[in-house]
Amino acid sequence: MEIWHNPRCSKSRTAVAFLDEAGVEYTVRRYLEDSPSADEIRDLLGLLGMEPWEITRTGDQPAKDLGMAAWGKTADDRERWITALAENPALIQRPIVTTDQGHAVVARTEDALQSLL
Repeated sequence: MEIWHNPRCSKSRTAVAFLDEAGVEYTVRRYLEDSPSADEIRDLLGLLGMEPWEITRTGDQPAKDLGMAAWGKTADDRERWITALAENPALIQRPIVTTDQGHAVVARTEDALQSLL
C-alpha cells in the first residue's frame, strides 16, 4: 500500500492514523516533494477509474490562476488536465491510497479507506 500524503492536510493525517490503527503496512509518498509524472498520474487514474478533473482541487488558487473551471472535460481535454496536475501536484486531491493489488481510492473518508482493507 502507498499513500500520497500531504502532512499539512487534516484528511491526509486522518488517513495515515487510520492505516496505522488498522496495522497495515504502507509507504508514504509526499507527492508535493516527490511529484508524480504525467505517466504516473495516467496510471493512477486507471486504478481509480476516474478522470483527471475528478481528482483536481479546482477551488484552490493555482487552479483559479490557470482558469481550470473553464476547461473542457472531454477525452480531448484529458492530457491538458494531466499535464497541469503533474506541473502543480498541490492540485491533486488528497490523500490517495493505492494497493499492490491494483486498487486505489481518494481516501477522504473512512469508508473509502475501509474498502481497501
